Amino acid sequence: MTETMIAVIGGSGLYEIDGLQDAQWVSVETPWGDPSDQILTGTLEGVKMAFLPRHGRGHVHSPTEVPYRANIDALKRLGATDVISVSACGSFREEFAPGHFVVVDQFIDRTFARKKSFFGTGCVAHVSVAHPTCPRLSDACESAARDAGITVHRGGTYLAMEGPQFSSLAESKMYRESWGCDVIGMTNMPEAKLAREAELCYASIAMVTDYDSWHPDHGSVDISAIIATLQGNSSNGAEMVRRLPALLGAERDLCPHGCDRALDYAILTAPDKRDPALLAKLDAVAGRLL
Repeated sequence: MTETMIAVIGGSGLYEIDGLQDAQWVSVETPWGDPSDQILTGTLEGVKMAFLPRHGRGHVHSPTEVPYRANIDALKRLGATDVISVSACGSFREEFAPGHFVVVDQFIDRTFARKKSFFGTGCVAHVSVAHPTCPRLSDACESAARDAGITVHRGGTYLAMEGPQFSSLAESKMYRESWGCDVIGMTNMPEAKLAREAELCYASIAMVTDYDSWHPDHGSVDISAIIATLQGNSSNGAEMVRRLPALLGAERDLCPHGCDRALDYAILTAPDKRDPALLAKLDAVAGRLL
């Protein structure tokens, strides 16, 4: 059995967790630089919790500039076992309306200006992201959202774009009609890939704010309308998070889907060829094996 620590990475609209006991903001140093902000730690119903504002308090980091590697490393160092991403997104489906939540299970990564791996020259590793989210953790998030009275859809493909601009009409139509995507956002990649490399269970909750630019009755994305929807989504997101400790418990077994053993056969570099400097940086992420 392992002690559970639920880590929530809050995106646009979710900047804190209310009700934490012994709450304190802590600084975590990582070999990948500073995380987005200090991390709020505490307990909720006897379960350890950690909250990291993805964009920093005051929304200071653009999607491209979020220090994704430092964020995941910092959560791993703190003892996180389960990472829940909560982020704003646009919808490509009429039935995924603003205010609804989507429990994402697939991604298409269209980002191009971000560091996407902890590994590299001196220690090469290949993890599987065929199924990039954890079904067990996604189950808990879906149940928590339904219990909170939120309209939630299970399953969906998230198109991760670079940003910070929103999609053109041509892009929006292509992602929706040709690629079959369901929602679009700017921050879940490389976050999900890095969580897998760090052997953390990861679930993604997309909070719909708009219909992107494909919808004939909505036109281009209206930032003022998005902000108004964010306020309602933020309250619902907090309600969902508050229900997670009761569902996940203070202790957990090994992940039945192997998320916490993702590196078992991933590292290919021979031991005598591994770069000591890179290995030192991997102490938290891959210390179980290295």
